[in-house]
Amino acid sequence: MNLFSSLLRPIHAFRATYVPLVMVYFAYGALGLIDVTRDLWIKEKLTLTPSDLAGIGVWLTLPWTVKMVFGELVDCVPIFGSQRRAYILIGAAFTATGLVILAGAAGGWLVFARPDHLYVLGALSIVLGTVIQDVVADAMSTEVVSRVNAAGKAVPEDEVRAELGMVQVLGRLSLSAGILAVAGLSGWVAGLMSREAVFLLGLVIPAISVSGVLLIKSETVERRPIEWRILGGGLAFGAAVAALALGGVPFAQEIIFVISIGVICTMLVLVTRELPSATKRAILYTTLIIFAFRATPSVGDGYFWWTLDVLKFDAEFYGTLRQTGALLALVAMWMFAKQLTEYSVAKTLFWIAVAGSLLSLPGVGLYYGLHEWTERMFGFGARSIALIDAATASPFAQLSMIPLLTLIAFYAPAGHRATWFALMASLMNLALVAGQLQTKYLNHVFVVERGEYGELGLLLVAVTILAFAIPICVILVLGPRLGPRLGRRIRGRRI
Repeated sequence: MNLFSSLLRPIHAFRATYVPLVMVYFAYGALGLIDVTRDLWIKEKLTLTPSDLAGIGVWLTLPWTVKMVFGELVDCVPIFGSQRRAYILIGAAFTATGLVILAGAAGGWLVFARPDHLYVLGALSIVLGTVIQDVVADAMSTEVVSRVNAAGKAVPEDEVRAELGMVQVLGRLSLSAGILAVAGLSGWVAGLMSREAVFLLGLVIPAISVSGVLLIKSETVERRPIEWRILGGGLAFGAAVAALALGGVPFAQEIIFVISIGVICTMLVLVTRELPSATKRAILYTTLIIFAFRATPSVGDGYFWWTLDVLKFDAEFYGTLRQTGALLALVAMWMFAKQLTEYSVAKTLFWIAVAGSLLSLPGVGLYYGLHEWTERMFGFGARSIALIDAATASPFAQLSMIPLLTLIAFYAPAGHRATWFALMASLMNLALVAGQLQTKYLNHVFVVERGEYGELGLLLVAVTILAFAIPICVILVLGPRLGPRLGRRIRGRRI
């Protein structure tokens, strides 16, 4: 009965007021429709190396670190009287523009810049559109849960936290549903349609998020004066990022990363100055643990290229891999909704880190000939191993974010909800920047080029070790500081 109740919990928890934000998250996941096509186009037509792409990935991650600017605007600056609808429309316009730029570059009818530069411009536009819409959806995810009941009395904190946690689960489920809806299709269209046509087909995605705007019946949100220290500091930070990016300054990405940490932490201190010290301490330790979990390197595009050239994987098979991974991620979140919203952050991430590291080993094994041995001994080869690996490892990225999102939503201060969510998300996205920087460094040390994969094995081993060691060490050091047992309650609130 308990298992059956857990399975039905996301359905029972759903409310009609969740639909607009769910559609935004679904559209975000459905952007994966262009992923296989984009990756193949980069390999086929562009001149960027894996190291170049890792460096570009740092720049493309940086808009997520200035979410506080968009959060402050969403909290304080209505456009035509709207603090929600208007920003969703603006985000959709940026995303559509980026897709058109990619289509023009692939089709050859946009020639004002080189294809490499058009790719960066189009990808950056899509990222900006996604960031803007994500800020709005994050703010709405804290507003759809009422803090008072029909009688006007305060709802118990444990109930509020549980419902906010379930909203985050539903958001991740809708994101995974969007990924699942297009995962197999992304490989199929990449194999049957031109690169240009697939990018143009992607225009249906921002239309989905725009359709959610029509379902927002009213915008009863808190409005407050602009906090110029947040908005002005965020704009100044964005200008500094742009200047360093365009000025060719040595170590620009590293300088920006250090500045970003300082700016975001300062702003978080301003926003949280009224919270109790015990609450701030709990948030600090939990945030550091999740930061470390996300600040791990990846292999980069070299492994993808190797699977195409050596293992002969094709677009359709990559669609199958993505479909399988998306389905398992959705099922895992559904099955573990209770654990993700009620169990301690440190314990949850510890086991996710251990399992994720173990499940990354088959990818390393493929490079060293594991598929040849399994083919001889058991009759299955590289594609079967890759499929099993995708099925078992893919849920962990989504699972790891839900505990933090629940914590952020629970402590979001009235009148600062979008800004608070944006600042915390910016800090977490800086963790991804740290991971991208490590990816770039590792690709400088272990050089992988198109058709030259001699050092790929060492790169895979190094990434696997770091992806395990970084989060585990931080969890072991900081986890006990959350209390004598992981997940202790602070003033009745489980963190």
